[in-house]
Amino acid sequence: MSTFLLPVHVDRAARILWDYHRLDESIHAAAGIVVFGSNDLRVAAHAADLYHRGMGRWIVFSGARGRMTEHWPETEAMVMAETARAKGVPASDIHIENRATHTGENIRFSREIVDRISSISNPLVVVQKPYMERRTRAALDIQWPDRDFLVTSPPIRFDAYFTEELTPSIVLGAMTGDFQRILDYPAKGFASTQPVSPEVMEAFQILCSAGYGDPLP
Repeated sequence: MSTFLLPVHVDRAARILWDYHRLDESIHAAAGIVVFGSNDLRVAAHAADLYHRGMGRWIVFSGARGRMTEHWPETEAMVMAETARAKGVPASDIHIENRATHTGENIRFSREIVDRISSISNPLVVVQKPYMERRTRAALDIQWPDRDFLVTSPPIRFDAYFTEELTPSIVLGAMTGDFQRILDYPAKGFASTQPVSPEVMEAFQILCSAGYGDPLP
């Protein structure tokens, strides 16, 4: 159970939005595993666990430094790769992409590596943070349409997600920002349209009114 306490109405709205972002797709063995840049190293650890379970024969880590990781000594991809190696993934099965600064570039640059190392058209497992599953799926639908994907994330409950580094302010701000992108990006050709219920829209508005909005650049 998280030690971070939220106002009741904020907690309820956050759980609704959290559940919306998560897809809970079934995962099975795939050609490989692709991990998009993250400030949460539990994502890299989960990718390593999937590798050891035989869900992919290799892992691509994609990501430069972002707004939340500009203080890291190395790129997100390199730090995540170090996490995977520490969990026993052989260096020979790890591929690093250091340039991507947003989801579109994660897809573009990861695809370049995947096309080079794998001629098999089997699905790929894509690992993200729990609250970025739906946005990632929507982007893949449009920006990598000729491949099948299984989108997953670390199996962490909302109650247990917050840490000293990933505080409610950071996480809820990111959740609302990702939801705003889900709304806006289809019209820009960046992502597929996702269904949004009135309950989910109301939860988003409650979080924004509570100060957890994340303005788009």
